[in-house]
Amino acid sequence: MKNFGLVAYLDIKESLRAKWFYVYAFVFGGLMGLFFISGITDSVVMGFTGLSRLLLVFIQVTIIILPIFILTTTVKSIAADRESNVLEYMLSFPISLKEYYWGKFIGRFATVFFPVIVALFIGVAWGLYKGGNQMPWAMITLYSALIFSICVVFLGIAFFISTLVKSHDVAIGLSFAVWIVLLAFIDVALIGLMMQNRMPDELIITIAMLNPLEAFRIGAIALFDPELTVIGPVAYYLLDTLGHAMLIVYAVIYPIVLGMLFAFFGYTAFKKRDLL
Repeated sequence: MKNFGLVAYLDIKESLRAKWFYVYAFVFGGLMGLFFISGITDSVVMGFTGLSRLLLVFIQVTIIILPIFILTTTVKSIAADRESNVLEYMLSFPISLKEYYWGKFIGRFATVFFPVIVALFIGVAWGLYKGGNQMPWAMITLYSALIFSICVVFLGIAFFISTLVKSHDVAIGLSFAVWIVLLAFIDVALIGLMMQNRMPDELIITIAMLNPLEAFRIGAIALFDPELTVIGPVAYYLLDTLGHAMLIVYAVIYPIVLGMLFAFFGYTAFKKRDLL
């Protein structure tokens, strides 16, 4: 357990020395924090409407930037250690593969989750300062859970990729491919299938909801618009099938389970493959 904590600590220190972390922290901890502050300040009445408007902006930035930041910075984690012989050096100490892998996973999770959640709570703290008796605490809690889940799923995918490739350049290329497929290609392909009526609409919606980004998007929309009016007729199928409460539970739990599965598969491949 001590070695596990040391590996996590070393990964956090390595991330703090990297320039990407400060760019990442600025985007979420700085820019988004300013969005929260300016939006709440401009609101005539401090309450649900003012903060929810800013949370919507935060969602749009998060869903685009967070996955690609996590993927491109994390896929190099094990691949770069292997390529630079750091992995060989680390394993020369009495550290098990399990402690090394999961220690790096927890360390990297801390560095990607912390700036985003700090940006969220900057808005909360400012709202309390201005008089937070009308703060939507349930919405903030659920949105924090959504951020947690999206971090876990893309960390799991990134670690899975990182264990399969030996070159960090290939790992970065694969991470971009995964991001593009999840963000754009799946939606475009499913819309094409729907327009041609080659597949039942229910099956197309089910496939779309298997995309963790789509689950995050629908869950986030459900926090602000319980009737899901912005997504049109699809809302009737989702609400009739799952209901509002189960839809949010699905949006939080499914990415976490999927991410941990990818992380576990990555660990299994890491144990069985040639490490050096």
